[in-house]
Amino acid sequence: MGEEPLVRWDWIGRNLPVLRELLVDNAVMALVPVLAGLLLALPLGLAGTRWRRLYQPTVGVMNVVYSLPSLAVFIVLIPITGLATRLTVMVPLTFYAMAVLVPAVVDGLAAVPDHVRQSAVAMGFTPLRRLLTVELPIAVPVVLAGLRVATVSSVSLVSVGALVGRGGLGYLFIDGWQRQFPTPIIVGIVLVVLLAGTADLLLVGAQRLLTPWAGSRTRGRA
Repeated sequence: MGEEPLVRWDWIGRNLPVLRELLVDNAVMALVPVLAGLLLALPLGLAGTRWRRLYQPTVGVMNVVYSLPSLAVFIVLIPITGLATRLTVMVPLTFYAMAVLVPAVVDGLAAVPDHVRQSAVAMGFTPLRRLLTVELPIAVPVVLAGLRVATVSSVSLVSVGALVGRGGLGYLFIDGWQRQFPTPIIVGIVLVVLLAGTADLLLVGAQRLLTPWAGSRTRGRA
């Protein structure tokens, strides 16, 4: 890349609107699939908890999906969802998120102590009420741990979509490489890291709000 400096601040100043647009595009394509994956993983995880025979086949399919190279899946989807569309990137990312979240939901629900369930039954809780007010709150830390992994992975994987024309901040990597210009590459890396870190911190904050007893227990032990 010759004598070109790693970062040209004047280029960043001139391209702030483009950087904001790419950042928003990356965030949407990363976070919507994670949310969709969570909504799909909850019933699948619940079914896997209630009927254990369903769990292994479901996880097996998710593992196969997760092992598929993302670029190959994007290319396969192009005839169906179109070139350079958000859908081409978001559909595979939804399945990748599910591959992480289904086991997290099952593990979280399986961690609920039997005596807690029995107490809820003795108090006359219906299965739905027991799930919403007892089981899911206890499972939140495990589910959110999986959600954090899925979110950070999704933010990073979006950039691969630049190779099929829609990759959010990944466009900066392609542009910088093609022009032998390092500034877009460095900026893209920094923005991806900041986006992933911000999303992770928000999920940590959400976990503390949803499980205030966990913080109290930690302080009590200290």
